[in-house]
Amino acid sequence: MLSRLAPVLVAHRRLVLVLAVVFLALAGGVGGGVAKELSAGGFADPKQQSERAAAALDTTFHTGASNFVLLVKTPAGVDRADAAGIALTRKLAGEKGVESVVSYWTAGHADTMRSKDSTQALVLARLTGSQDEAVTKARALGKTYDGTFAGGLSVRTGGEFAVYAAVGDTIEHDIIRAESVAIPVTAVLLVLVFGSAVAAALPLLVGVLSILGTFLSLHLLHNVTDVSVYSVNLATSMGLGLGIDYALFLVTRFREELRRGLAVPEAVRETLRTAGRTVLFSALTVMLSLGALMVFPLFFLKSFAYAGISAVLFALLGALVVLPAALAALGHRVNSLDLRRPLRKALRLSPPRVKELDEGFWHRVAMTVMKRPVGVGTAVVLVLLIAGLPFRSVVFGLPDDRVLPPTAQAHQVAQVLREDFNGREGFALPVILTPAPSSVDAYAAALSKVSGVERVDATSGRYLQGRRVGAGVPSYRVATAERLSVVPGIESISPAGEKLVSQLRAVPAPSAVLIGGPAAQLTDTKHALGTKLPLALALVLAATFVLLFLFTGSIVIPVKALVLNVLSLSATFGLMVWVFQQGHLTGLIGDPIVTGTLDTTMPILMFCVLFGLSMDYEVFLLSRIKEEWDRLGGQTADDNTRAVAVGLERTGSLVTAAAALLALVFFSFVSSDIAFIKLLGLGTALAVLVDATLVRGALVPAFMRLMGPANWWAPAPLKRLHARIGLTEAHSSPVEVTRMEEPVEV
Repeated sequence: MLSRLAPVLVAHRRLVLVLAVVFLALAGGVGGGVAKELSAGGFADPKQQSERAAAALDTTFHTGASNFVLLVKTPAGVDRADAAGIALTRKLAGEKGVESVVSYWTAGHADTMRSKDSTQALVLARLTGSQDEAVTKARALGKTYDGTFAGGLSVRTGGEFAVYAAVGDTIEHDIIRAESVAIPVTAVLLVLVFGSAVAAALPLLVGVLSILGTFLSLHLLHNVTDVSVYSVNLATSMGLGLGIDYALFLVTRFREELRRGLAVPEAVRETLRTAGRTVLFSALTVMLSLGALMVFPLFFLKSFAYAGISAVLFALLGALVVLPAALAALGHRVNSLDLRRPLRKALRLSPPRVKELDEGFWHRVAMTVMKRPVGVGTAVVLVLLIAGLPFRSVVFGLPDDRVLPPTAQAHQVAQVLREDFNGREGFALPVILTPAPSSVDAYAAALSKVSGVERVDATSGRYLQGRRVGAGVPSYRVATAERLSVVPGIESISPAGEKLVSQLRAVPAPSAVLIGGPAAQLTDTKHALGTKLPLALALVLAATFVLLFLFTGSIVIPVKALVLNVLSLSATFGLMVWVFQQGHLTGLIGDPIVTGTLDTTMPILMFCVLFGLSMDYEVFLLSRIKEEWDRLGGQTADDNTRAVAVGLERTGSLVTAAAALLALVFFSFVSSDIAFIKLLGLGTALAVLVDATLVRGALVPAFMRLMGPANWWAPAPLKRLHARIGLTEAHSSPVEVTRMEEPVEV
């Protein structure tokens, strides 16, 4: 198929390039501002009990949890600012899209709405409309109310939607900052890799096309479904990283074919037939791995599937359609502006000599490892296992205001509420009973006895430790349902919060009950993820196994790849717990706020992303090893050793350069001000480097040396199947079998 595509692209190369420029302009113009359009939520399953409780509050009781806060400070004391406080409350209540406004001054000077030193008080409100509308409203209210107010009041805005607004603004700035670092540094490294400035520009072209194409697809998807703003970071990193990787493989192959003496059209055809086919199926593997995120009900994870698959797809189209047209147009000029020759001349260095495949660095590494496979393999496995040990103590949580940096106002307001206010009304668990029972007195009293409950509010009264201590709230009862409010006395987003939810749900209720709130959301989200996790893992592992079988004709090598990938990922997860949950070395990455938990979705997201990326390089390595095994006749242990060493030497420099560039792109997102974007960037970059060094350079040769010819075993029926549909890259160059000319310099 790709061989037939090549002549078409060569013949219409100018048209293809013009259409590519038009697409870049369109995608940049329409999708360039996509970060401002997307949602900052998506961490809950709409079908889970806590979300249904929130929906019942809205539709049945026409209320809900307060999601917007004014933190009001007056040095003279809030009890001396009644007139100003009431005026501020009324002003906020008069704003369009704002309802259920209550403050310290209008709620009878409630102790829980006043700080411990009596210098600060709260005004709580609920923003209506869709999430996107509420975020827009929160941003506008911040511009109106932040600052000073009549009567000597100092006002700061906060709350759920103020956090979402801050996250959206922060991510947009993060992307600009990361790209301003990653693209120039990557350009310099590409020049060092290729020598030619012209050749170095082509991978950047494919990377930019992938980024802008993904932005356009997210913009279009936003019109039909919820899309998380956090996915924009993955779109940028994977679009640039994979676009560069795929183009790097194809440009290198094209230059090799030109050195063999092929004419430009034939070089393009041979490039697509060989490296192009490997890129195609590598991209399919990454897309299948990311597609596993679609099985989860959280649109946060679905959004990363949308962004990741789009980034891979546009990188693939750029590499297999636009890049060949550019190569056809450039021809031998792809080697123009060779910057290494003047450098060699200035330093009086001799030109690089042609190296035999059995004398290169990666060949020596492979042979050294295969002389001591047990010792080297055991040592590396122990290192990875030790690195993974902290993951045993992982504590999962949900993102909150603390994903923002300490300087963010929305985080500062929330931190004041946690530290300086006694009440936890903002974390109350709504309890919805349908139909309304004749009495809730006994039920409310029983709920108040549960360990971790501060009080329970109901129509029949206010309850503490099983005793009725105050008047009830009549509005908590309507014709069809009745509600209660359980105020916790513990941290909601914690194991203690999860235990509290389980105990509350175990209390016998007088009618059908829904229990919501932040702690319930954490419990329900973990359950929703755990329910779908086996299916997602099965999809990722099956896709990986099938593709590697098609490339190698073996069932041993795919099993090896799965085991080594899991081992590598466990080490990455352990390091992430050690840094982001336990707080070690955080000063090196910008001091993210350590909450003692790890976002529940991150290991799942990283598993799917990293499994796909690791297979990207595995395919290139194994296809070359298999090619040499087949060329040698593939019978003896010596043939196996030779195939592994030659395969690693052929791909070593190129794949190392690709992995370094991809890691660099992800490292740039460590500069993000969003905590779990830092985690994703650092974790992915480290995993790519571990895969490119310890796994590919040590564990793969050690394992394949120990297995010998058994590496290539498969049952006879599967062998026959592979003979018909196998995807092993075929190479026609006899020169490549024995030598490498002008290897990639890194």
